[in-house]
Amino acid sequence: MDKIGKFQIIQELGTGAHSRILHVRRDEDGKDYALKLVPIEDEDDKKYLDQAKHEYRVGQMLNHPNLAKVYCLELKSGWFSGPTEAKLLIEFVPGKPLDQHTLLRPAKLLRVAERVADAVTHMHKQGVIHADLKPHNLMLGRGTNVKVIDYGLAWIKAEPKDRVQGTPEYMAPETGTHKLVNERTDIYNLGATLYRLATLQNPPVAIALPGGLPPTDKSFRDALKPVRKTNPTIPPAFADLIERCLSFNANRRPERMSEVQGLLDQLADEAAATCDPADLEE
Repeated sequence: MDKIGKFQIIQELGTGAHSRILHVRRDEDGKDYALKLVPIEDEDDKKYLDQAKHEYRVGQMLNHPNLAKVYCLELKSGWFSGPTEAKLLIEFVPGKPLDQHTLLRPAKLLRVAERVADAVTHMHKQGVIHADLKPHNLMLGRGTNVKVIDYGLAWIKAEPKDRVQGTPEYMAPETGTHKLVNERTDIYNLGATLYRLATLQNPPVAIALPGGLPPTDKSFRDALKPVRKTNPTIPPAFADLIERCLSFNANRRPERMSEVQGLLDQLADEAAATCDPADLEE
């Protein structure tokens, strides 16, 4: 199939647990979009329908240049059944996920990190916790143009949250033990993401894995290799911020994402003043 309705299919961008994402072009204006297709085949798939509806609702609450826009949700129904497919039309973000990039120069990584923190600060101001920050959910285009994507696990404050999901390497310890999701767990997620981008290594897993013992503050600190031991080019203040965001004890992390963003902005400006401008565009 090379068309879906009024959209021409350019290529498949990827697949999720229960979805396909296509790069499509709209006939009437020639604009590119991402189209997320979520099949609803039986009663067990209703949770994926609910997730698509939730992702659309969260997307309508957000408006920031570093957050991918969610334009519309369309449901396809069968003759004698409810919805058989959900389609989410999303902003097409050229580039590739940050987990597919090699090591970024520190000045570029700082500006990318600042823009991500600014985007998540906007989410928090709208009462939304992303809850799944990780390199795979950050799309990097040209230069330092980065977009946060995928609001499927996002939590709207004051609403019930039946289950907590995520990627173990990026989950805060209190998310694993108490199913807590809040600003400080997003800050931990960002710290784990920046640790991976600065070192090309994952931090120690801070939640209990099946069959394993739950980590403690001490065991986590003992296992966490300092950022600059792996990558000495990272500025000391940046390494310190990453490690504070990764504090096992939530009270030792920065209190607000806006605080993290402000520090990253300052560090990015300092790094840009001493680097070749071309380093930011590579």
